Amino acid sequence: MVQRNTWQRERVREALSGAGGFVSAQTLHATLRDENTGIGLATVYRTLAGLAARGDADSLQSPDGENLFRACETRGHHHHLICRSCGKAVEIAATDVEEWAHRTAAQHGFSEAEHVVDIFGICADCARDRTRERGDE
Repeated sequence: MVQRNTWQRERVREALSGAGGFVSAQTLHATLRDENTGIGLATVYRTLAGLAARGDADSLQSPDGENLFRACETRGHHHHLICRSCGKAVEIAATDVEEWAHRTAAQHGFSEAEHVVDIFGICADCARDRTRERGDE
């Protein structure tokens, strides 16, 4: 399904690009609501789903099960390292994961294997801040 490029969808796209990391549809909608755009939550969901389907946005499920989105920096298949504290995301290639996924699928008689791998942790900046808060420095 092709989405028409309306001002509402363009504004959602701009807000996602300005978010600086992975955000939920609800969080993005709250930002747009605070700006008095009049853009509804359903429009935000539809636009994010369309962006993800076209490869213009990354989509993942957080450890809490919430769908999160961010503007894509890289086209094509890739993986992420994501900070559980601040949401910072780094795109990674993960060649070893690619080889393992295809090898494992083939060993079990599967072809055309697809996978999603996102690694959640604490980035260096947040780890340093936590150390300072505890007074360990």
